Amino acid sequence: MDIATIVGLVLGFGAIALAGAVGGTDPGIIFGRWEAIVLIIGGTLGATITSFPWRIFIDGFFGGFKTAFTTRNYHERDVIATLVAFAEKARREGLLALENEAAALDDEFMRKGIQLVIDGRDTEIIRKVLETEVSNNQERGAKSESVFTSLGGYSPTLGIIGTVLGLIGMLKGLASAANSTNIAGSIGVATAQAFVATFFGIMFANLLWLPIATKIKERNGELLLLREIMIEGILAIQSGDNPRLLEEKLLAFLDPRDREAHVEEGGAVATDELAASST
Repeated sequence: MDIATIVGLVLGFGAIALAGAVGGTDPGIIFGRWEAIVLIIGGTLGATITSFPWRIFIDGFFGGFKTAFTTRNYHERDVIATLVAFAEKARREGLLALENEAAALDDEFMRKGIQLVIDGRDTEIIRKVLETEVSNNQERGAKSESVFTSLGGYSPTLGIIGTVLGLIGMLKGLASAANSTNIAGSIGVATAQAFVATFFGIMFANLLWLPIATKIKERNGELLLLREIMIEGILAIQSGDNPRLLEEKLLAFLDPRDREAHVEEGGAVATDELAASST
């Protein structure tokens, strides 16, 4: 699980609950209007489903939640360490010696790239195949981000619609409230209830849908960087580059802090067993 997503949601919704409790908000007014929640969630999903083909919505919606709530399996420094270890073994024993290690890789993209090298494919073909796959992955991620951005856009609008419906109901009830001894109190409660839908619409948009869209965008950027490192490393292995030269080339992709930490640890220190067994 991605701890940042969990902590962020708990803090966000917790802050609203605390503010409501300190401000003396009656929970019965908010959560007693269950039809407002139905309108916001159902209406938002309905509008978003209408905006996308069914398969894109399903893949984007559930894939987006998976992206937001799970951490990455691979990190840049580990990938660099693995590629350097592969380069060292390829220089010592030849490209065919990487076949077993490539088959054991969990990352399908990296496994495919190394296998293309082992098969003796041309450099341009390898680059084109891998870059095409990266482009397709980025496009899928962008669609998922777009789904959640749409959810975040429709949610406040549905909240306004719910508020309008609530105000219409309130105005309709003014005739019966006119005979009440506490007409001001009746109108106040009805007005507060009418704005519950707007509250839920804005809350879901800014604490759930839009933050997840941003998380998807950031994860796509991280994945793109990781894939670029893999492509450069795979092509360098095919070219027979010196492992230390390869390491320096790939370190240029890292944030300066990660680069310094990598150097302080003595260079390519792979954390996964595969890279360790390849040195």
